[in-house]
Order: sequence, then structure tokens, then C-alpha cells
Amino acid sequence: MAAVSGVRRAVDWVRWYVREVSGESVYDRYVTHARSHDPDAEVMSRREFERRRMDERESDPRKGFRCC
Repeated sequence: MAAVSGVRRAVDWVRWYVREVSGESVYDRYVTHARSHDPDAEVMSRREFERRRMDERESDPRKGFRCC
């Protein structure tokens, strides 16, 4: 049983790591933040959020999105 628990913990850690590195968890943090500050505020859909995020990154080359 301990081996199964250890494998489960390892899988959970890998999942967490991949989500952090890939940026997938950013949207979840945005939703949590938006709802904690104003529960009645409308939260952007994931698609809207990613579009704005990409537009912002492309607009400022200092953020490391593009080299030129």
C-alpha cells in the first residue's frame, strides 16, 4: 500500500510540475484571484484569457515572447 501511495504522490507532483512549467495553471490562479476579490465579477473564459495573455506577451518584446 505504501508503494501505491508513493507512486500516487509522484504522479501528482509530475502533474503539478508540468502544469506550472507549461503555464496551464495560470488561468486557474486568475479565476481564484478574480473570485476572491469580487465574487460577483464576471470571469473571462479560458479562451478569452489566453487570447489576452498572448496579445499582451506579443505586444512587449521585453517579456521574452519574441526575439525581434
